Amino acid sequence: MTISLHELTPSKGREKSRMRVGRGHGSGKGTTAGRGQKGQKARSGVGGLKRLGMRKTLLATPKNRGFQSLNAKPAIINLSDLAEQFKAGNTVNPKTLLEKELIDSKDHGVKILGSGEITFALTVQGCTISKSASEKIVAAGGKVII
Repeated sequence: MTISLHELTPSKGREKSRMRVGRGHGSGKGTTAGRGQKGQKARSGVGGLKRLGMRKTLLATPKNRGFQSLNAKPAIINLSDLAEQFKAGNTVNPKTLLEKELIDSKDHGVKILGSGEITFALTVQGCTISKSASEKIVAAGGKVII
């Protein structure tokens, strides 16, 4: 037996008739029409931002303090990290740093900082570099190519 669309009916208790408020005492929603006694919410024309609950919502919402820059920051690498991962004569660039998993992404650039020491020559290419890191690499016999 197949069922057609015109034979489908909602299950018992599924559909509920709309409550007609303000239609006399016999309706069950007469007099105050379910709005309680007095107060702001009992009056007509109150809606939107003027509802009492909206103030509570606004006060409960956490405020975003401070400043968040829209400019992306470069990935940061210290000289000590380079000394651990690279050997003498190697070239350091964003591609090699990504291969060695020292950075997550090269999309926003790479900056090398001078924290730590380096004792062998490296060639740094295609990275932003701090003054102290540049001096330490050149002192160790390496090159910085911007």
